[in-house]
Amino acid sequence: MITKRMYSRLLLCSAFTILLNAMAVAQYQPGGAGQQQPNMPTQPNNPSTGSMGTDNSLANQQASTDQAFVRKALEGGATEMQLGQLAQQKSQSEDVKQFGQKMVEDHTQLGEQMKPIAQQLGVKEPKGPSKKDKQLIAKLEGLSGPHFDEAYIQAMVKDHKEDLKEFKNEAQSALNQNVKQAAQQGAGVISQHLQMIEQIAQNHNVATDGKSKTSASMQ
Repeated sequence: MITKRMYSRLLLCSAFTILLNAMAVAQYQPGGAGQQQPNMPTQPNNPSTGSMGTDNSLANQQASTDQAFVRKALEGGATEMQLGQLAQQKSQSEDVKQFGQKMVEDHTQLGEQMKPIAQQLGVKEPKGPSKKDKQLIAKLEGLSGPHFDEAYIQAMVKDHKEDLKEFKNEAQSALNQNVKQAAQQGAGVISQHLQMIEQIAQNHNVATDGKSKTSASMQ
């Protein structure tokens, strides 16, 4: 015969068992306390601020660099031609005159190759040398004979070193394939010019570190 104390214990056990079952069921119900929340999907990159936006920005920057390179190359070529003509007029040395003539011929050809590319990129053809180059031309116009040769040789060594570096960099980084090809070809020509003028500098015992008397007097 079940006593009241035993009956109370049975009721307590039954209630505890029901509570455990209810908790177990709740764990598997949507929104239950024990349910593991799924990972939120990763939001896609905003085209305006994500990787696509960065790529577009870099492309636009390189396109501007290509345009600046073409413009500067045309200006530099115009300077080389004017200085080459000046060398043929003022120099008393045959090798300097021949180098000046080669500058006119080669840079005329390079300029003709660069002009269609400039039109493609929307770059206006410069009217002539840059302001800085015009100052160099004016200074050399006031010299003659050995003084002209020394100053001209120094200017050519310096300019061709700078130009060769710029052309090589553009040949590697240009976005426009026509610009890249023109830079590669130009770098080869400029490299030959640099070798020639450095040899002429040795033949004339001209210092190319910018510390000679003639260079100092032109400052």
